[in-house]
Amino acid sequence: MLRFPPTGEEVTSRNGRAAPGPGPPGPPAVAGGGEVSGLDRWNALPQEEAAAELLAVCHSRRWAEQVAAGRPYADLAGLQKAADEVWTALGPEDWLEAFAAHPRIGEGGGRSAAWSRQEQSGVGGAGQDVQEALDRGNAAYEARFGHVFLIAAAGRSADEILAQLEARLGNDPATELRVAAGEHRRITRLRIEKLMAT
Repeated sequence: MLRFPPTGEEVTSRNGRAAPGPGPPGPPAVAGGGEVSGLDRWNALPQEEAAAELLAVCHSRRWAEQVAAGRPYADLAGLQKAADEVWTALGPEDWLEAFAAHPRIGEGGGRSAAWSRQEQSGVGGAGQDVQEALDRGNAAYEARFGHVFLIAAAGRSADEILAQLEARLGNDPATELRVAAGEHRRITRLRIEKLMAT
């Protein structure tokens, strides 16, 4: 089982930007006069629908199918644990499939555009010099590693993200793939929490 080194959050694909995809699901259904919890609602979905909702969290089809197949989960902690274990056991092809659904840092779009926009909110107010440096860094990163730069951007400033981007350009490709996968795992955990709060 791979262990991911600690780092930051978000990724993009070498061959172009990911197409916009569906946003998070709507509010939970009401049954018997009270709200059903987000986890109970999701546990009760058919397999195909449950996996489809997970694809807005992490766009690896194998990950979504395997995590959905593990239902029912008793609590959020159990779901997060299973999500981590499935992700860690996947291979590079599955990770790259998920990476490709993310926009570049500083750009919009992606399969879960609303979440990406929230997570990258610290980049929005950056000065032009930082934005241009991020653009150059993104291009250099994709040329070196063949996939978008991923960092768990929530709560990070544009300067922090730029520093991480520049530092990670010094990694070898195998190391950087594991770092990016670790960052994606952090993003996924935050998104699962948000999904199950709906």
